[in-house]
Amino acid sequence: MKKVQAIIKPFKLEEVKEALAEIGVQGITLTEVEGYGRQHGHSQIYRGSEYNSETLPKLQLEVIVDDDLSPRVVDAVLESAFTGRVGDGKIFVSPILTALRIRTGETGPSAL
Repeated sequence: MKKVQAIIKPFKLEEVKEALAEIGVQGITLTEVEGYGRQHGHSQIYRGSEYNSETLPKLQLEVIVDDDLSPRVVDAVLESAFTGRVGDGKIFVSPILTALRIRTGETGPSAL
């Protein structure tokens, strides 16, 4: 099993969810996060005053899938979250040693 973790721009969420549903991903975990990379935050003007924010709002998406599905998940996120601009995000893939469904006690891939 693999965990595919992606940090994406918030406005790309619907496209990413649709792309994942098309390849058979049944569940995702979303977390609202803030951070910065090369863009180092941004400036906003609110009521005539300029405010600098060191971080930008992002969404962190996590999906646990069988090993054979993980490349398709990566491709789906990569294609659907892409804008071609700085700050599109990152994708990380990590091994998962085990999974356990609390309700039934199932373990391994059947717990997904």
